[in-house]
Amino acid sequence: MISNVQHEGSWIRVYDEKSKKISQMSSTKVSVVGIASDFFVTEEGSWIRIYDQNCKKISQMSSTGVRVVSAVGQSFTTKEGSWMRVYDKHCKKISQRSA
Repeated sequence: MISNVQHEGSWIRVYDEKSKKISQMSSTKVSVVGIASDFFVTEEGSWIRIYDQNCKKISQMSSTGVRVVSAVGQSFTTKEGSWMRVYDKHCKKISQRSA
């Protein structure tokens, strides 16, 4: 389980619930925009990318017109125009509602 993901110098480091470092990846052109229980969400150029606790990419989607609002549990939420959309870690849309 992921408890924290943070920028430290030129690294993004992933920590477990005991504050032990699990993994790390370069932070070059990467912004962490959400942390869920077993994945984290980044914005990298024109992509939203989902990584597991070992910094292995799970999935990705275009970030054009999309802003990540939050990540919690097993999903993340975006604002896309006048819609709030919820996705799972495979970027499969779970639900949507009017913003």
